[in-house]
Amino acid sequence: MAARFVLIHSPSVGPWTWQPVAHRLAELGWAAAVPSLLHVTDGGPPFWPRVVDAVRGGLGTAEQSQSVVLVAHSNAGLFVPIISAALPGRVRGCIFVDAALPPTSGAAPVAPPELLALLRDKASDGLLPRWTDWWDEEEVAPLFPDQRTRQAVTEEQPRLPLSYYEASVPAPAGWDAQPCAYLLFGPPYDELADEARGRGWIVHQLPGRHLHQLVDPDGVARSLLAIADEMEVTKLDR
Repeated sequence: MAARFVLIHSPSVGPWTWQPVAHRLAELGWAAAVPSLLHVTDGGPPFWPRVVDAVRGGLGTAEQSQSVVLVAHSNAGLFVPIISAALPGRVRGCIFVDAALPPTSGAAPVAPPELLALLRDKASDGLLPRWTDWWDEEEVAPLFPDQRTRQAVTEEQPRLPLSYYEASVPAPAGWDAQPCAYLLFGPPYDELADEARGRGWIVHQLPGRHLHQLVDPDGVARSLLAIADEMEVTKLDR
């Protein structure tokens, strides 16, 4: 059985951000799961164990032995090492899509200091506005292909606690022993793509904005398949 794509959304948004790509992969004959991380901040920190549980739960009990390719967007990239460690022997590759890069080992802060300072100014009673409310309209509007998509994504977003961004996520040593790759949409993630290239990873670019998977799900699905093929994880029968 071929590896299944596991499309992991940032906890800042919701699973709707990956659904169009999941549907397109299915049309192309490839299985894809989109675990929901919408409730991973229910309760206090640490939050990362609930991310791991949500991903494992999203795979279904009938597929506990199936190989997977982890595909993480944005902030979800930081959770790839600990998710991989929780699926021993099952992860055949990891693809970071316009995503944060975890260290090769140690712990990664969820937010860099400059972002954390910005978020502390936005928090009210320990809660942040929805992610799309952090930015000016001229920055947000071009992220979406149409108003219907924008409304679906906006309504699904959680209001995360500031403590989520004040936390860190462990990165077990050796997590990147399996093939890793980076799919870049555009700035400011081009610097992280350069870092991925410096680690010897496969790097592809599909020019677009940060939620390009909503704008061009076919292009993103085909880019994921091209990367997976280059990583030699799509050679088994589907």
